[in-house]
Amino acid sequence: MTQSVAIIGDRFMLPRLFEEALRDVCGDALAIRSLEQPWPDEPMEHGYAKAGMDGLKEYMGQPDDIVAFIGDAPILVTHLAPLSAAMMDRLPRLKLVAVSRGGPVNIDVAAARARGIQVVNTPGRNASAVAEFTIGVILSQTRLITRGHDTLRRGEWRGDLYRADLTGDELSEMTVGIIGYGHVGTRVVRLLKAFGCRILVCDPYVQLAVEDLHDGVEQVGLDRLLAQSDVVSLHPRVTEETRGMIGAAQFAAMKSGSFFINTARGPLVDYQALYDALASNHLRGAAIETFAVEPVPPDWPLLQLPNVTLTPHIAGASVKTVRIAARAAALEVQRYLNGESLHHLC
Repeated sequence: MTQSVAIIGDRFMLPRLFEEALRDVCGDALAIRSLEQPWPDEPMEHGYAKAGMDGLKEYMGQPDDIVAFIGDAPILVTHLAPLSAAMMDRLPRLKLVAVSRGGPVNIDVAAARARGIQVVNTPGRNASAVAEFTIGVILSQTRLITRGHDTLRRGEWRGDLYRADLTGDELSEMTVGIIGYGHVGTRVVRLLKAFGCRILVCDPYVQLAVEDLHDGVEQVGLDRLLAQSDVVSLHPRVTEETRGMIGAAQFAAMKSGSFFINTARGPLVDYQALYDALASNHLRGAAIETFAVEPVPPDWPLLQLPNVTLTPHIAGASVKTVRIAARAAALEVQRYLNGESLHHLC
């Protein structure tokens, strides 16, 4: 029996890669229609306040357009398309939504559950990409790569960055603290071992892997990690417990001259407190990939500091991420069609 599938992708999660994964896993017994949205060339909605879209964020698409495109399809595979409770009421045949992201914040999951719609996500899809990116920005800060790049682009030759009192230490001499030992944190630990640094991990909900224990990775509390680390790298998910977990008190507890790295999520951090710690030179530098408000206001004070590496939320942007997410979504569709239990039911 042919099943109808609606794919709503974009210019990162390409619809054709979704379709290729579905064909590869499920065969040809699918009637597929695809829509490509213009993200990231055009911004998505970030807030919660839009009328009729209560609780949704980080989505793209107008409700009427999305509902019309899904139509009578029982399966939706998407990246950013929103689904509110009111939209679901207009889609009585919808039974499965596969969202190619770690957190399906564009879907009202509670409303879906109440209507018998199963929602699955793809956790860990970009863990490899974010871990590699994290190593890159750590090196950019600790070895003054960003500082040298910025000044040379302005026509200034900073030969003084070779001075012993200015140049960066090597990772092999540092202690690196990893907060959060999930999909990304575990990979960052794996990559850091090659540098020979001391590695501390703080995560009260998981235990270290046997391999990491054998390799000398230490599991510690947050206070000890902050006090002993030369580099602190943040990797938890945003929950009520972790929201704002790094603020003035935590920056004050960090070693003078240390570095702070956030390739996780903006709401984990009090950015005014970070600005104060950097402007006072208590922290030597920081690398910031995600922000509480995106896009960042052009007059935001952190943008003006010379000791910060800033990137526009691109750590997870790799083609490997797209392929992993597309295949993970396709496998969930296959399980649904075969009447099997879903692996990542939200």
